[in-house]
Amino acid sequence: MLAILASCVVGPEYARGDMHAPDDFRTDFPDGESIANLPWWELYQDTVLQNLIEYALENNRNLEASISRILAGHAQVGIVRSGLYPRLDYSAGASGNWTAKEGDVSGTGNFTPAINISYEVDLWGKIKHMNDAEMHEYLATKEAYNDLLIIVIAQVAEAYLLLRDLDNRLIISENTAETWEANLDIVQARLKAGMVSEVDVNQAIIQLSEARASIQLYKRLRAQTENAISTLLGLPPQSIERGLPLEEQLFPPEVPAGMPSALLDRRPDMREAEHKLAAQTARIGVAEALKYPSLVLSADMAAQFANPVAGLAGLSAQLFGPLLNAGANRRRHEMEIYRTEQVLYGYEQAFLGALREVEDAMIAVETYKEEYRQRQVQVTAANQAVTLTWVRYESGLTNYIEVLDLQRSQFSSQLKASETLQLQLTSIVRLYLALGGGWYYE
Repeated sequence: MLAILASCVVGPEYARGDMHAPDDFRTDFPDGESIANLPWWELYQDTVLQNLIEYALENNRNLEASISRILAGHAQVGIVRSGLYPRLDYSAGASGNWTAKEGDVSGTGNFTPAINISYEVDLWGKIKHMNDAEMHEYLATKEAYNDLLIIVIAQVAEAYLLLRDLDNRLIISENTAETWEANLDIVQARLKAGMVSEVDVNQAIIQLSEARASIQLYKRLRAQTENAISTLLGLPPQSIERGLPLEEQLFPPEVPAGMPSALLDRRPDMREAEHKLAAQTARIGVAEALKYPSLVLSADMAAQFANPVAGLAGLSAQLFGPLLNAGANRRRHEMEIYRTEQVLYGYEQAFLGALREVEDAMIAVETYKEEYRQRQVQVTAANQAVTLTWVRYESGLTNYIEVLDLQRSQFSSQLKASETLQLQLTSIVRLYLALGGGWYYE
């Protein structure tokens, strides 16, 4: 009988199709084990950053909401799974009759408890497919949590690197303002001595004001970044502890990416999308099973506690099938097929998006590395030029405009060098995220 019933199951079984993954990424990267296989605490070696990430994983409000969704999904699986087992209901009733005559009261009473057992035979696999759909939806919520978790890790790391960059740029602005204030004093002294015109003084004031304005800019951005990190930590806005400076942040010298096909198994968002596709595929089987009759077995048992005690029992089988609504059931089946096609295309598009995110991050890692090297060359040259030009200015061999131009170039190159270093390190964080890297709960 079980073999016969099993052969009656209708509907498709999910199987992963060919995603046509390329053999390799188009960007030439070092071979070796993917950087995504490193746990996050080995990639981010700043102990302060590690502590911030650990705190965020325990207190981030979005993660806590995602855990609640997982628990709700688990409860829903239990509800649907109950359809695999017989249903047991109970009832009870009582009745009585009393008469009174010349002060005497007499009567009879009856108490009837009953138990009903019913079971729908899963002839066509409807209940099985319903359970498969809910189980995959539940697993999708778990993968959604894993995806959110590695995103939070990356967000904390990115914000922290930005914070250390803004610390750098604020120090650069303060040091520059201090230098330019001293230059203004020198120019004012030269004005009193009749060696320069008042134009030089005004230009020095304009330049000094630019540095002082930059101080306020980076103070504002730094405080706002601290507030953003506080929110990720599940805390009200507050000051954030600092660890290693930006220049001492250690990342692996080589960052191999692995194979494109590995993204299907490594990235939680791809596993989430696949579970959703499997769930929708199971719903085709549910809709198809509704086109056929269903068989319900039931048993009723009762007892009457009266005088005398009596027992009752009954067995029945009922066959239900669509008649006038058969057309609606066919349309429902077609609708689930079309919905599955939509989810499949979404899954394929998500994979293409994952490939693009990895390629974009790999390009960023390569180009920012070279860009930072050029920024360092620029800073060195600007420092030397400012020193030489100031000597020429004090010797009367050049005008103050040349000094101002080179000092502005020096200030700008120092700020851009810090920003580029931050972007270089951030590009590694984003590549790590795009590859599905990070430790997460299984």
